[in-house]
Amino acid sequence: MRIVISEFISLDGVVQAPGGAEEDTDGGFAHGGWSHPFFDPEVVGGAFDSAMSSAEALLFGRRTWQTMAGAWPERAGDPFADRMNAIGKYVVTDTLGDDDLTWNNTERIPGEEFAGRIRELREKDGGNLLVMGSPTLVRSLLSEDLVDELRLVIMPVLLGGGKSIFPADGGLRTLELVSHTTSGAGVQVCTYRTAAKG
Repeated sequence: MRIVISEFISLDGVVQAPGGAEEDTDGGFAHGGWSHPFFDPEVVGGAFDSAMSSAEALLFGRRTWQTMAGAWPERAGDPFADRMNAIGKYVVTDTLGDDDLTWNNTERIPGEEFAGRIRELREKDGGNLLVMGSPTLVRSLLSEDLVDELRLVIMPVLLGGGKSIFPADGGLRTLELVSHTTSGAGVQVCTYRTAAKG
């Protein structure tokens, strides 16, 4: 399986709370829902649909999983919601137990085992293991060189601070731009793949 990251991201690299005011207010973040003015069904919605249609399973950090698990099951009957509810899911967590995993088809990966377990999943045949949100997990995946593709939906807005997916470890990581699209609102949908080393 390939590890694919899909993120709504501001020009200054913030991924925190793109969907709503109360989604994630850590650190006093006051701009929740910042992606809404730039959303269009064709380009931004199309990028999201494309990521989901090529996903074999989803991978989340604990907080993002809890947000999604609290939202999608009640939307059953909508084709996209039904896909979200039916697809296999993994959540990396040390705080949730197996009994807490009430969202269909969810398997827990203990935090201390995450790198080894993700390497095992990566070695399996199959489609994409898609990560959305989950900035702490994404930073760890990038730090461990466990990301095959980054799909960034770059919104033309500066947020002045907030959570980022990028490691601040001094590591040099070269990516190759393999596709890009621009919406009428100035959103850049860019797909990057890990460049060969050497």
